[in-house]
Amino acid sequence: MADIALMATGITKYFHDPVTTPVLKNIAIDVAKGEFVSIVGKSGCGKSTLLYVLSTMDRDYEGNLEINGVKATGRSLNDLAQLRNESIGFVFQFHYLLPDFNCLKNVMIPALRLGKLSYKEVESKAYEKLKMFGVEDQALKRADKLSGGQQQRVAIARALINDPAIIMGDEPTGNLDSKNTGIVFDLFQKLTQEFHQTIITVTHDEDFARRSDRIIEMADGEIKSHGRNK
Repeated sequence: MADIALMATGITKYFHDPVTTPVLKNIAIDVAKGEFVSIVGKSGCGKSTLLYVLSTMDRDYEGNLEINGVKATGRSLNDLAQLRNESIGFVFQFHYLLPDFNCLKNVMIPALRLGKLSYKEVESKAYEKLKMFGVEDQALKRADKLSGGQQQRVAIARALINDPAIIMGDEPTGNLDSKNTGIVFDLFQKLTQEFHQTIITVTHDEDFARRSDRIIEMADGEIKSHGRNK
């Protein structure tokens, strides 16, 4: 169990409007530390819903979820917020950077909220994350002055500022061209191979999925296959 970053068992979820409909059906999944997993499937199959459950942002489900051996199911909102801030970095399809802040400040926000480091320490660490993603020269620019690819790299740097054990992405390359998609993939791969962080992404990009360590295919709210890539 020491090598398991995330374990979910019996995950079942219903939508209740306008009628009660099962959207996740008895999902069981475990992801090893340092593994790069892509969740694929047609639109509406439940993959993004599953990711939001796994990230603890959605608490309305049946079953059990553990993050790094810590039970997440049944915890309070405050406890889950703390768990997410410490253990999970989330990358959305849209970057959600604050446009009136510069890139450095955007990256710093989660670490300042966590409150474990001084302002200067957070500032230095945020700059190092920007440097890792090749956008350190944009640090003092307002976020809305960057290209789409640069904004997404800044968003990923923000997701990593607290050195989370798990990075989750909901279509993290969905708004990027092929060049920037390749850059983001290479960065994710580096995080798993060199820093042993765990990546779980939902994607429609077949090439992106094929290059990850494992593909989990979903259909109709169920896992249909687990395929480990060569």
